[in-house]
Amino acid sequence: MSEAVVEFLTFTVDPSDQAGWIAHDDKVWTAFLRRQPGFVSKQVWTDRSNPGLVHTVITWTDEQSWKAIPGDELSRVDAEMGAWRRPLVMRVFDAVRST
Repeated sequence: MSEAVVEFLTFTVDPSDQAGWIAHDDKVWTAFLRRQPGFVSKQVWTDRSNPGLVHTVITWTDEQSWKAIPGDELSRVDAEMGAWRRPLVMRVFDAVRST
């Protein structure tokens, strides 16, 4: 049985745009996520081996909480990214142990 579910998103963001993208993502997505039941944490990582990639790691108490967010709300928040929207690749992980 998993302890949590991790949403792992990878975005392609030009290194010269990363500070602006991260700031806007924090203002839009992180602010929204903090208000969601089941949200635990969010980390944003840059990739040393590929400087054009930014990884966002979002931890949820369970998948049901994550998936309970209505699609129209997700679309609205995504639209708020405006010119900062970037395509993403999503992976999902189950936390089986933490120390």
